[in-house]
Amino acid sequence: MDLFDSPWKIAIIAVLIIVLFGYRKLPEAARSLGKSMRILKTEVQGLHDDDKTETTYSTSAPVVTPAQLQPVATPPVDAHQAQIDALSAQLANLQQSVATTKATDNAQAQ
Repeated sequence: MDLFDSPWKIAIIAVLIIVLFGYRKLPEAARSLGKSMRILKTEVQGLHDDDKTETTYSTSAPVVTPAQLQPVATPPVDAHQAQIDALSAQLANLQQSVATTKATDNAQAQ
């Protein structure tokens, strides 16, 4: 026996949904469901298109050997450490200013 074999069952389910969610939220929910379905459809179609283009380009793509790879220039570690130290100092200053503000507010409240 199927759940939706009778129109009465469908009507009862529809009335329950309207009662549970309210008539004001149903159009918004339907819109968001439709938008999600469109996004899903385009993403799946994009995956299929990527698979097709990947198979056509993979045969003609040049093979890069390790000798042809260029080393990636990395910034010096000192620059990163200086940035981390500056951010840590800013964080400490903010924490200190919040603590003093809370102390001032507590003193004024009493």
